[in-house]
Amino acid sequence: MDIYHIWFNLKDSHKDAEFCDVLDRYMTFLRAKKMIEGYRLTRRKLGFGPQSLGEFHVAIEVLDLGQLDRAFQMAATRAAPIEGPHSDVYSRVKDVTFALYRDFPDPVRKKKPARRRR
Repeated sequence: MDIYHIWFNLKDSHKDAEFCDVLDRYMTFLRAKKMIEGYRLTRRKLGFGPQSLGEFHVAIEVLDLGQLDRAFQMAATRAAPIEGPHSDVYSRVKDVTFALYRDFPDPVRKKKPARRRR
């Protein structure tokens, strides 16, 4: 599993609950189209964490880079039906930072055999 991380701040933090709704609409759309496997939205608590990463964090799970690329390709069209939900989310965020991580060890990494003790 690959996890696409997005850290950000909201342009208008008073609309945080509204943002949750539009993000869920977008992620539900992507999941229904098999473009993602799932997602999780979190918010920094008590101010703990690096300010450079923003107050909010979305972790989007995809099976592999192919699935993530298909989601990017669809969003890049800027056409219906994806442009509405994508724009509704992206227009509300600022100070965005992205990262891509993977489960480890993953199936690509072969495990070393255990050492035998004598």
